[in-house]
Amino acid sequence: MFCATLFFIKNQPPNNPMYLKPPPIKLINSRTHGVGTELFIVEGDSAASTVAHLRDGVFQAVLPMQGKPLNAIKARPEKVASYPLFKAVMDSLGAAFGTGFDLDKLQFERVVLLFDPDADGIHSGALMLLFFYQFMRPLLEAGKIEMVHAPWMQVSVKGESPMYAFSEPQSTSLISQLRAQSHEPVTVRYRGLAGIDHAILAKTCIEPSTRNARVMTVADALMAMEIFGGSASITKLAVKD
Repeated sequence: MFCATLFFIKNQPPNNPMYLKPPPIKLINSRTHGVGTELFIVEGDSAASTVAHLRDGVFQAVLPMQGKPLNAIKARPEKVASYPLFKAVMDSLGAAFGTGFDLDKLQFERVVLLFDPDADGIHSGALMLLFFYQFMRPLLEAGKIEMVHAPWMQVSVKGESPMYAFSEPQSTSLISQLRAQSHEPVTVRYRGLAGIDHAILAKTCIEPSTRNARVMTVADALMAMEIFGGSASITKLAVKD
C-alpha cells in the first residue's frame, strides 16, 4: 500500500492541484512562545480542530498542513520558499530557513509532527522530515522535532486496562500473545485522529509527559529519503523500538 502511494504521488503531473493550490493554512496559536512551547503540525482542519480542543493553549500551537507536502529535496529552493505549507511553517517558527536559519529566533521550542496512523500519514511525516533536513537541519541536529505515533488499534481483554498497538504488525503480535494466554481480545481499529477517543488521544498523542513520541534525528531524515525511494520498509519510520 505504501509503495503504491509513493508511486502515485511521484508520478503526478506538474500541475497537480494537490501540490500547487492547497487551501489556506491558518495557525492556531498558543498564548506564549519560546522555551517550553510546541508547534503541532497535523494533516488538516479536522485533525487541527480536534488537537486544538485537547491541547494546552498556553504553550501548544497547531498548524494544519492542508494537503500532502511538496518533496523539498527535489523542488527548487524558490518553489519551497513560496509553497503555502512551508511558508506557513517558516512564518510560524520565525527563524527563516536555509543558510539564514537561526535557532535562537525560534518562536516555539519544539515541532511535533502528529499524523494519522496510516500510509498517507507516514508518507506526510517522511516528506516533512525531508523539508526540515534540507532547509532547517539545525532543528534535527538539536533534537527539536518529535514524531508522535498515534495508536493504530485498541486491544482489550476482560478485567484488564486497554492496551494500544501503534502499527499493524504490533497489533498482530499483541493479539497473538493474548490468544496464546487463552484471552479473546476485543479490538478497535482507529482510522484517523478524529476517530480516537479524546481522552486516549490526549494521553497518547498530545500530553508531553505521556504521549508516544520519538525525537527525530538526521538519521531519520536519511531513512525518509530511502522510504521515498521505495527501498525501506514503512514500518521503520512508523514505529522504531
